[in-house]
Amino acid sequence: MPHVRSIWNGAISFGLVSIPIKLVNATESHSVSFRQIHLDDGGRIRYRKVCEVEDREVTTGEIGKAYEDADGTLIPVTDEDLASLPIPTARTIEIVAFVPAERIDPLQMDTAYYLAASGVPATKPYVLLREALKRSRKVAVAKFALRGRERLGMLRVVDDVIAMHGLLWPDEIRSTQEVAPDASVTVRDKELDLADALMDTLGEVDLSELHDDYREALEELIAAKASGEIPAAPPAAERPGGKVLDLMAALEKSVRAAKESRGEEIGEATGTEPGERAEVTPLPSRRSARTAPKEVGGKKSTSTAKKTAAKKTAAKSTAKSTAKSTDHAVGKAGAATKSTAKKTAAKKTSAKKATAKKTAAKKATARGRASA
Repeated sequence: MPHVRSIWNGAISFGLVSIPIKLVNATESHSVSFRQIHLDDGGRIRYRKVCEVEDREVTTGEIGKAYEDADGTLIPVTDEDLASLPIPTARTIEIVAFVPAERIDPLQMDTAYYLAASGVPATKPYVLLREALKRSRKVAVAKFALRGRERLGMLRVVDDVIAMHGLLWPDEIRSTQEVAPDASVTVRDKELDLADALMDTLGEVDLSELHDDYREALEELIAAKASGEIPAAPPAAERPGGKVLDLMAALEKSVRAAKESRGEEIGEATGTEPGERAEVTPLPSRRSARTAPKEVGGKKSTSTAKKTAAKKTAAKSTAKSTAKSTDHAVGKAGAATKSTAKKTAAKKTSAKKATAKKTAAKKATARGRASA
């Protein structure tokens, strides 16, 4: 690899076999880096290394290492001190064991490197170790020293190259007890079935097809500003609301969306007919759940509606008949009252006439007696 700069030279210790190698970074960052500037005039902001005692800027050759004690005391440590430490892995990647790959927790994996054979004499033992790793289907656990400290590594084969992953020491992995959910949650089989259906629908992906959308948009923004153009405002991304959603409906909708994006027929995994839509609805709060009326099924609500309509119709007919009978009774009572009043008036009239006749007869009798 003449075009790739090695960061460490040493050897792989494989029993009594020593394989000279060069350590090369296996990854590279494509992130867009920024510089700090002065907003008023655009001037570059730089950091200078200044000695606090002399209050002046110092050069790189004047800078060394020191360990800061708990009380703030600085204890100088020179390169000679570090070189004198009894570390057998100072320039050696010492293989200590071969284990199945699943024994290595992915949480331990750190920076990745490629190990390149250094010179022609290293080619034969390098290929031997590579083929032995392939046939055993195991990985090698090794110790090595890099940048002033001893590290743990895992060697495995990638294509035709031996790669090494830096591993964190087991005591550098934090416990999961403080992160695990506190509440006890029960997951139903139907929810698991929908989750499995969603996983099957999403399927696999070719990782080489994935790319950094943010970095591409950032590069376009910088190119537009460099050419004097006004960059177009990107469309606002839809963010999910803070409402609690129905988990089943959300899973069903996710399965449908995944199937539609792949052009598959909908309705296979969710148990619904093609064309139906699963809506994501907010779960009701406790207060609304207590006060809201309960909903009933379609058949029960239909029969109840019919019974209610029948009752309303019967009530209306009863009210009409009652009103008619009442009006009829009132009419009869009014007619009877009128006839009684007529009879009473006739009796009074006849009585007055009879009284008047008697009075006239008495007056005539009295006149006749007076003339005699």
